[in-house]
Amino acid sequence: MSRLAAKFWVQAYMARLEFAGIPAYVVAHGDDTAGAVLVKLATLDGQAVVFQRSFDLMSGDRKWMVLSEGEEPSVDAALRRQREFDPDVWVIEVEDRQGRHMLDEPGFEA
Repeated sequence: MSRLAAKFWVQAYMARLEFAGIPAYVVAHGDDTAGAVLVKLATLDGQAVVFQRSFDLMSGDRKWMVLSEGEEPSVDAALRRQREFDPDVWVIEVEDRQGRHMLDEPGFEA
């Protein structure tokens, strides 16, 4: 199966979040075709978690895995390091007190 270009995946994800009333922002525009996508979920209580799509060697599936979590400043530092390593990465910030990110919804799992 071919992969959806990063730009189109981001557009669809942002539209789905908007439809659900969940604020989200593209804070780093990556490569339109093949840029990796990182999703930061800020729960607005000083905590955050960053998800990245990873390949599961056991199942062959792509899944969302936690890259970093904890106090928001340390999560932001992890994002900065990731962006220094990969300037083509997309970063989307989702803000939701309930912790909703919709990455586990059908069509967005990876």
